Amino acid sequence: MVKTYLKALRLPFLAGSIIPLLTASAFVFQRGSFSLLPFVMALVGLGALHLGSNLLNDYHDASGSDPINRRLTPFSGGSRVIQENEIHPNTVLVLSMLFFSIGVACGIWFTFWGRPYVLLIGLFGLLAGWTYSSPPLKLMSRGLGEPLIFFAFGPFITLGTYYVITGSLSWSAFVLGVPNGFLIMAVIWINEFPDYRADREANKRNLVVRLGLNRARSLYCLIMVLPFLAIIALIYSIGLPLLVIISVGAFPLACRAIQISWRRYRTFQDLIPAQALTIQTLVSVGLLISGALFVSRIIGE
Repeated sequence: MVKTYLKALRLPFLAGSIIPLLTASAFVFQRGSFSLLPFVMALVGLGALHLGSNLLNDYHDASGSDPINRRLTPFSGGSRVIQENEIHPNTVLVLSMLFFSIGVACGIWFTFWGRPYVLLIGLFGLLAGWTYSSPPLKLMSRGLGEPLIFFAFGPFITLGTYYVITGSLSWSAFVLGVPNGFLIMAVIWINEFPDYRADREANKRNLVVRLGLNRARSLYCLIMVLPFLAIIALIYSIGLPLLVIISVGAFPLACRAIQISWRRYRTFQDLIPAQALTIQTLVSVGLLISGALFVSRIIGE
């Protein structure tokens, strides 16, 4: 039973939110302002909001594209716990509300701790998770889900993390999340390729469905390159340590993913390595940036 609930949570996808949180925390540390307690509370609150969003997405897709989706991969097609009758849909919804409540509770704690703007930042995160999947907006079906993911899992996480630890808002902290924003958007983007037929039949008109696979493939390649250009730009624009350039070392992973996605694959299963490489690129870039920021503080760069 525990294994089933862990499956429903889709824990590996927490990397999409935890990585920018670590990056922002390393940024704070590099500037000499790190504090453990708000870091831990931010980790709990952000993780809860992300898990609540995962569950809510599964709940709504259970009446949409998931029942007709037969092109399943380890990275796309949902957790399938509802389709395989492992957990009742209403239970999934209740669990989603429970995790959202934990996230809200953490936001309230931060407010009383002297971080009032966290309610605005947290509200954006909560609304992003809710409106992405839920009617009447259901932004994932309107071609707005991917841009929403960019901001929700990129700049707003780095800004929010920086704020709850330091107590101040920072434009530099906001734009620090741009590389992760592009990469989590790329993860969502490539995962929509195997789901293309089911999403189209269910009228889930995300950007891949709207553009068609050929144009969407070209844009995926661009999205995978943009994080590395953003890293170089950030070094010069907000004064990140030059050591951060080591994160460009993850570029071969992105190139391999691009190569796989660009060739004429015979079955959707041929895309699975590209899906894995996209996630590996996201994790590698985030950890390399975080490590570089941490080390630069230690060595006094």
